Amino acid sequence: MEGFTKQFGVEMLVWFEQHATMEQAIQREKRIKKWNREWKLRLIEEANPEWRDLACDLGFESLD
Repeated sequence: MEGFTKQFGVEMLVWFEQHATMEQAIQREKRIKKWNREWKLRLIEEANPEWRDLACDLGFESLD
């Protein structure tokens, strides 16, 4: 896909969060962007230790 996905070679969805409002989602995204890589990896591995492609769970085909 164009944009972020193409620019950074994204092939899998390994983590996501749902929020009640767009404002809450944006606030959370800005907060996580300031985290170091280790914290981000821990967040992913706590929810998805096998690093499965979660897009498949949402009805999309895997890109890999």
